[in-house]
Amino acid sequence: MSAISDPSIESKVAFLRQPMSFPEATYRVEAIETHMSWIFLTDGYAYKLKKPVRNAFLDFYSIDARRYYCEEEIRLNRRLAADVYLGMVALSLDALGHMQLGEDGTIIDWLVKMRRLPVGRMLDYAIVHGSADAQDINRIAARLAAFYRSATPIAIDCNSYRERFQFEIECNQQELARPAYCLPVKQVQTLCAAQRAVLYTHQDLLDARAQAGRVVEGHGDLRPEHICLESPVVVIDCLEFSASLRIIDPADELGFLALECERLGAPEFGALLLQSYGEASGDWPNPVLLHFYQSFRASLRARIAIKHLDEEKFRYSYEWRRRAQIYLRLAESHQKFIANLN
Repeated sequence: MSAISDPSIESKVAFLRQPMSFPEATYRVEAIETHMSWIFLTDGYAYKLKKPVRNAFLDFYSIDARRYYCEEEIRLNRRLAADVYLGMVALSLDALGHMQLGEDGTIIDWLVKMRRLPVGRMLDYAIVHGSADAQDINRIAARLAAFYRSATPIAIDCNSYRERFQFEIECNQQELARPAYCLPVKQVQTLCAAQRAVLYTHQDLLDARAQAGRVVEGHGDLRPEHICLESPVVVIDCLEFSASLRIIDPADELGFLALECERLGAPEFGALLLQSYGEASGDWPNPVLLHFYQSFRASLRARIAIKHLDEEKFRYSYEWRRRAQIYLRLAESHQKFIANLN
C-alpha cells in the first residue's frame, strides 16, 4: 500500500525500542543513534532505520529516498558481507493505526535487517583489547585485495582527481581554523600548505594512479569498527549515500585503515596491512603518495570530529576536540614522512 502522512521519527524510535515489536524473541533492545540513522540491536539481529535528514551530502527526507538507500545499502554491502545484510523490513501501520514490522498494512518506513556481529571480533575492539594478531591482518589484506581486484576501474580525468583533493584541503583549512573550535590555526595553515605543495610537486603520482585505472568504487569508510574478524573477514557499513565518496584509490582507502590502526595504538598493524596488501595485490604505491593520502585523510577526520561541536549535545564534551587534535598530530606526522623522503 502507498505511504500516508509520516509519523514522527520519535514515534518510530519509541516503537522500535520495545522487544515485543520484533518478530523474533529478544530479551532486550539496545538503541544506538548516529548522525544518519537509528540502529536497534536485538539478541541476534540489527535493524537500521534511516533518519529523515537532508544536507549537502545526502537526502533521506522522503520515504521513497529512504527505501532507495536501504536497497543501495544492501546491494553495496553484500559485496563484502553477503551473509550479514539479510534484506529490507517494512515499518507499517495496521488497520487500527498501530505500528508493526511487515508489509501487511500502510508502509511508513523501511529498515535494513542485518545479522548481528560479535563485538569481540570487531577489529577496533580486538586492537584495543590485544586480541588481534598478524594472521588477522593478513586475512584482511587478502580479502580486500580480492575485492579491489574484482572492482571495475573508474575512468577519471587526472585534473579532476587532483582537484578533488585541492577542494577538500581548502575546506579542511577553512573549517579547522574557525575560532570557535579553538584549534591551533597556525598548525592547521602550515599542514594544509604542505599538503597543497605535495599536490603541486608530485602531481605525477596522482596522475599515474588515475591513468593506470587504480581508481575504483570502493567502500568509502574503511575503519576498524567496520571490519569483523570472522572467517571469511566481513566488512560492513560502506557509504551507500554517495557514489562520489566511494570512488577512491585502494591505496587511499587502505592507507586510511592503516591510519586508524595507528590511532588505536597499533601502528605495526597498519604497516603490516599495507605490506601484506602489496604482496597479495602486486600494488606498491609510491611512499610519498601513500603518506599524502594518510595526511589528507587524518585532516579530513579532524574536520569531521570537530564539526560535532556544532551540535548542542556534543558542544560541552572535550572528546571531539581531543580527537580532532589527535588526527591533526597524525596528519603532521605523515607529512613529516614526506619531507624526509624528499
